[in-house]
Amino acid sequence: MNNAYLPHEAEIVARIQEAPDIFTLRLQFTAPELQANYSFEPGQFNMLYLHGVGEVPISIVSDPENANLYDHTIRVVGRVTKAMAALQQGDYIGVRGPYGRGWPMAEAEGRDVVLITGGLGCAPVVSVINYVLQRRERFGRLVIMQGVKHSNDLIWREQYAAWSKLPDTQILLAANETTPHWAFDSGFVTDLLDKANFEADNASAMLCGPEIMMQVASQRLLEKHVAADDIWLSMERNMHCAVGHCGHCQFGGQFICKDGPVFPLPAISHLLGVKGF
Repeated sequence: MNNAYLPHEAEIVARIQEAPDIFTLRLQFTAPELQANYSFEPGQFNMLYLHGVGEVPISIVSDPENANLYDHTIRVVGRVTKAMAALQQGDYIGVRGPYGRGWPMAEAEGRDVVLITGGLGCAPVVSVINYVLQRRERFGRLVIMQGVKHSNDLIWREQYAAWSKLPDTQILLAANETTPHWAFDSGFVTDLLDKANFEADNASAMLCGPEIMMQVASQRLLEKHVAADDIWLSMERNMHCAVGHCGHCQFGGQFICKDGPVFPLPAISHLLGVKGF
């Protein structure tokens, strides 16, 4: 019987430095039978474990079709991620997962897909972008909106440039604080909705980032007549066990790790902005 609390060994087959404090680890399980049976959905996460240091939940950013190699983009924010930043290609790390509920990709087929992200918390929707682009004929327009505090915080610049050249794809970027060479909008990501080109009555909106941003963006989408059931949010809390036992990520009567991290707006709208939840 598999123990849900025990990580499995994975090799780092590539390491990509995305920004001074952000890096991507491309992983592969060392056990062939485990790797052969591994699968995930966009929006799910793995628990990454470093022996003697600790464990952290990290979103999977790669496309599920390429599950033999799966990517995690990590920002250095604490003791565990700082230690992981020292890992290099050929090193080993512990992995357990995938966990949680992912994005509603099946429900989004045949519809416009609107992605709204804020801050540096955009990793959960990168898997959606990869998923849509690999299956482009199944979806309508793809609108990608990203907001950062400072223009220097924007990562994946080359990817944004490449995506902007694709048909039926719109890239909208904004920064609260800009440099003279910033070529995009200044302000909040929620302001970009006025420029977004999508059919409100045939769109699936997927949001991640600071909770206040998602709250404002949800309200703006509702004002544009996007149905509440078509607005999905990826919530973030302090997840320890990933299986709903420890209670650290309790969100009202639910748990982020197993009932989320992706929720439809009607399920959690009463909790957004409420202190203590």
